[in-house]
Amino acid sequence: MRHRNTVEFTVFGKYALFSDPITGVGGEKFSYQIPTYQALKGILESVYWKPTLIWYIDEVRVMHKIQTQSKGIRPIKYNSGENELAYYTYLKDVCYQIRAHFEWNLNRPELAADRNENKHHQIARRMIERGGRRDIFLGTRECQGYVEPCVFGESASFYDSYGEIDFGVMVHGFDYPDETGKDEMSVRLWKNAVMKNGKINFPLPTENSAEILTRFIKPMKKKEFVHKKSFLGLEEQELKELLNKGGEKT
Repeated sequence: MRHRNTVEFTVFGKYALFSDPITGVGGEKFSYQIPTYQALKGILESVYWKPTLIWYIDEVRVMHKIQTQSKGIRPIKYNSGENELAYYTYLKDVCYQIRAHFEWNLNRPELAADRNENKHHQIARRMIERGGRRDIFLGTRECQGYVEPCVFGESASFYDSYGEIDFGVMVHGFDYPDETGKDEMSVRLWKNAVMKNGKINFPLPTENSAEILTRFIKPMKKKEFVHKKSFLGLEEQELKELLNKGGEKT
């Protein structure tokens, strides 16, 4: 389903490491074969994000053949401060087409005045054209990523006629109190991650899908914006300049 405020873009890079967060502390790291929902959402939030809205990843196309490459790394050993030798297995030469949309974060009633769909949509599109507001990382900081606009579905994918690939159980993402309204943090697991002819349709966190299993992690409070200066919304100078340059075109 294509939404009115949909954005479409390509993200690519030489390497990616979409590792299971459970194995994120020390030791060997091995990337999932496909990006997680949370990783793609984080990429889009680096392109453009405000607490007024929540990004939802609708569809993803895996454009290049899935390849891996192992590298010897010397990370700092957990709880010792010393270096140790470890092997990280990265995805190599990755490229994804992404289609996503945003919805208002209704758990932020104090930001209701910032809910201007047209302006946020136009700014997000221009940020994609500019390569994002912040640095793009493909799962981890050493994997630099790049974004550019695209028409979702155009260009050939290595997996266009490949059929179905089952990736089993994988982490889907995290639920934070800022978005759920609950004073807790939890993790979502996707019980049957599947790619069909190169396309991945993630179940959305709001769907209460039978494919998603949720587990509590810890209590957590959402960030409160006490003073107006804590959040400028569309009054932020950089955004005002972008709007003035682009006008009100849709």
